[in-house]
Amino acid sequence: MAVLSNRIERDQLKPGDHIYSWRFCYLYAHHGIYIGEGKVIHFTRGAGREIGTGTVLDRIIFSSSPSPPVGTQCQICGDQSRLDGVICSCIDCFLSGGDLYLFEYGVSPAFYLAKARGGTCTLATSDPPEDVLHRASFLLQNGFGGYNLFKNNCEDFAVYCKTGLLVVTAISVGRSGQAAAFLAATNAVMSSPLRFLTTSFSGLAAVSYSMYCVGRLVSDIGVRRDVAKLPVERLVDQYDLHDPQAAVDSPTPSCIAAAKND
Repeated sequence: MAVLSNRIERDQLKPGDHIYSWRFCYLYAHHGIYIGEGKVIHFTRGAGREIGTGTVLDRIIFSSSPSPPVGTQCQICGDQSRLDGVICSCIDCFLSGGDLYLFEYGVSPAFYLAKARGGTCTLATSDPPEDVLHRASFLLQNGFGGYNLFKNNCEDFAVYCKTGLLVVTAISVGRSGQAAAFLAATNAVMSSPLRFLTTSFSGLAAVSYSMYCVGRLVSDIGVRRDVAKLPVERLVDQYDLHDPQAAVDSPTPSCIAAAKND
């Protein structure tokens, strides 16, 4: 896979692949899990769009994924305009006219930093395809909680399906590389110590970019310490996604049964 692009052709897809497609002039990407036979399971807030941020971003996001003409619908998916949460779509509806890209797992730190745009790869390793498909199918039936731009978005959904990893600290950003890159860029630009480190524009740019890279790297799901492996059944059946620490700390049903027997 080239460093400059993760673009692939449809005939290269395998069930369990984490795929994405850029929206609105590459402003952000929509992510999902390919399950085979031209179908994708993905997490949305309605009509396949990532909406409901409560900010000015909503106007941009609304316009980035145009709806089909009134009175028409996909011959495969039917009318999905009223659906939200975890849905299953044909790959054409998922791409919404965009190109197809493959999210990469288990990359090296050097490769990760070379991919300056967040939301394209991670240092974390993927689980076997059968585990990925099980999580995606289970969440399709049971949901993935409420959408949150920085803590529980479509990329978070796909990364969880691939790894089973859940961020257990409620105050931090989720698994999304896009959100981590945005926050890293914001911190690099807004950080006040920058003005003391250099007086030249080139020096300032170098320091800012270095801070951006470090911010992205330490936020990657593959190197973070605030993550835990959580079975999808336990995630869905017992706790809300916005209270991840409770789900991780809670005893498993087998532990509860053992305690009763004692």
